[in-house]
Amino acid sequence: MKCSGLLDDTVSIIIGGEAGQGISRSGMLLGKALMRAGFHCFGEIDYPSLIRGGHNFYRVRASSREVHSPTPHTDLLVALNEETVSIHLDSVNEGGGIIVDEKGFDPGETGRDDVAFYPVPMTEIVKELEGPEIMRNTVALGAVAALIGLSLDTLKEGVAETFEGRPRIVETNVEALQRGWEHVSEHDYGFQCTVEPGTRPDRIWLTGNEAVALGALAAGCRFYSAYPMTPASPVLHYMFAHDAESGVAVVQTESEISAILMAVGASYSGVRSMTSTSGGGFCLMTEGLSLAAMTETPLVVMLAQRPGPSTGLATYSGQGDLLFAVYGAHGEFQRVVLAPGDVDQCFHMTAEAFNLAERFQIPVIVLTDKNVVESHKTTEPFDASRVEIDRGKLVTEWSGDDEYGRYRITEDGVSPRATPGTLNALVLANSNEHVERGFSTSDSELTRMMVDKRFRKTPRIREAVEALEPIRVYGAEDPDITLVGWGSTKGPALEAIGMLENEGVKARYVQVAVVEPFPDGLPQYLKGKTILVENNRASPLGTLIKLNTGYGFEHVALRYDGRAFTPHEIRDRVLEVA
Repeated sequence: MKCSGLLDDTVSIIIGGEAGQGISRSGMLLGKALMRAGFHCFGEIDYPSLIRGGHNFYRVRASSREVHSPTPHTDLLVALNEETVSIHLDSVNEGGGIIVDEKGFDPGETGRDDVAFYPVPMTEIVKELEGPEIMRNTVALGAVAALIGLSLDTLKEGVAETFEGRPRIVETNVEALQRGWEHVSEHDYGFQCTVEPGTRPDRIWLTGNEAVALGALAAGCRFYSAYPMTPASPVLHYMFAHDAESGVAVVQTESEISAILMAVGASYSGVRSMTSTSGGGFCLMTEGLSLAAMTETPLVVMLAQRPGPSTGLATYSGQGDLLFAVYGAHGEFQRVVLAPGDVDQCFHMTAEAFNLAERFQIPVIVLTDKNVVESHKTTEPFDASRVEIDRGKLVTEWSGDDEYGRYRITEDGVSPRATPGTLNALVLANSNEHVERGFSTSDSELTRMMVDKRFRKTPRIREAVEALEPIRVYGAEDPDITLVGWGSTKGPALEAIGMLENEGVKARYVQVAVVEPFPDGLPQYLKGKTILVENNRASPLGTLIKLNTGYGFEHVALRYDGRAFTPHEIRDRVLEVA
C-alpha cells in the first residue's frame, strides 16, 4: 500500500459519528472487504454507554503484514457528523484525508491545510434513493473504496451477506455504495493513499466474543445461560443466532445469579454448559461459583472485564479483575483462570476450558477484556475438527460392586462422575460438606478427608495447565528489554517490539496466558531490564508474580483510562528505560 501520510506499513481509517449511525457495522464491513482484498486487519470500536447519541468511532487498520492492535494515527477519516472532525482532526497524518458530507460543512474552519477534504453528498444521495438516514454510512463506504482503490465488489459482497434474506435492503445499500463510489470517481480528488489488493486469502474476520462462542461450540457446549452485560453480551447474541444449527439451548436469564445457577444445574445433568458476564455480574455469580466448587460440578465462565468499581466505564476496557477472578468467592477450592490475548487464543482456550472443567470437576474462568472481545481481527480459519473433547471420569453406567458415591475418595482426587439417570447410580449433590455418598457431615475427620481429596487434584491440574503453554514468549531471544503482561496488552506489545527493532532496541514480550494456577518458571524468561505492562492502576499481575516468585518490577507501564495501549506508548516507555 502507498500513502503519502502513512507513518508505518499500515493504513488506518476511522469512521466516526453518533450512536445510531451504523458506525460499528460500517467498520466491520470495511475491515472484511480489506481482508478479502488480501490484507491483514484489526478493528477497534469505541462508544459511550448511551442508547442514542454520543460520539462513536470505529478504527480499521490494514497491512500486508499481520497487525495486532490499533494505532493513534489516522490516514483517512470518515466523518458522518461535524463532531467527528473536531475530535479526530489532530490524529490525521499530514497528507491524510477527511471525507465529509457536503451538507453544511466548511473545511476552512479546521485550520488544517496539510490534509485534504473530500466532500461527498451523503445526505442528498440517500434522499434520492428514498432510504433511511443511516444509509449515509453506506454511501461513505463507497467513497472510501474509490479513494483508496478498493474493489467495490468486495463491499457489495459484504452488504449482501449482512442483509441476507432482505433483498430490498441489499439492493438499496448496493446502490448507495455505487453512488458514493461514482461521486468520488468523477472528481479528481487525487488522494495519496492507495491499497494494492493481493490474492484473496482464506482468512476470517471476527471478534474475541465470536471466537469464544465458536470455541464453546467446538468443545460441545450444549447449554448457555447469561444475563446481558457489556462487553460479554455478544456471546449471548451469537449463541441465540446459531442455536438451531448448533443444538445449543440458550437462555437469557433474569439475573446473573440465575445464569450461573442454571449453568451449574445443566452441568449436573451431564450437559457441557457455560455462562458469561462482566465484573458486576461476576460479583453476583460468586456464590454460584462456590456452589460449583463444593458440588464438584464442571463449569465454564467467561469474565469480560471493563474498568472501575460499580458501573464504572461500562463500554470501555480494563484489566482490574485479575485478583477477583483468581481469589473471588468464599471458601478454599481449586479453579483454573485462562487469560487469552487475541481471537485465536479466545477460541482455543475456551475450547480447552471445557476439558479442564470436566477432567477435574472444577470451575474454569476465561478472563478477557473489552479490547480483546469486542475488537475484530483477521486470522486463519479455526479447525473445529482438531478440538479434542475429554469428558474426564464421566460414567454412563455404574458397574462397581458397591453403591455409587458421587464424592468417592480417590488417589487423584477426581471422583467418578455420574449424572441423574445413570444406570445403577443414585447421584446426590450437596452444597454442604459431605461424605462420599453425598450426605451432609460436620464430622471433623470426614471433613478433613474430603478437603484433602479435593486438593489432591492440584498437582494434576498443574500438569494439565503446563501442557497449554501458560507462558508464551515473543520477540528477541537475547533482549535488552523484556515486557511482561497478559490479555489484550499482547497486541500493542508485539507491535511495539517491531518498532523498537527499528530503533536498535532488542525486546521481547512475555505473556502470562494462565494466571491460576500460576505457572512455574517465569523468572527464567525475565532477561535484560523488565517492564510490567497492564491496563490497570494497581498492577495485579505484578502482585501475583511477587506472591508466586518473589520477583518485583522496577519499571511499569500502566494505562487505566479505559482505553487500550497503543504500540507507540509502549515503545516510548521502553525507550525511557533502555
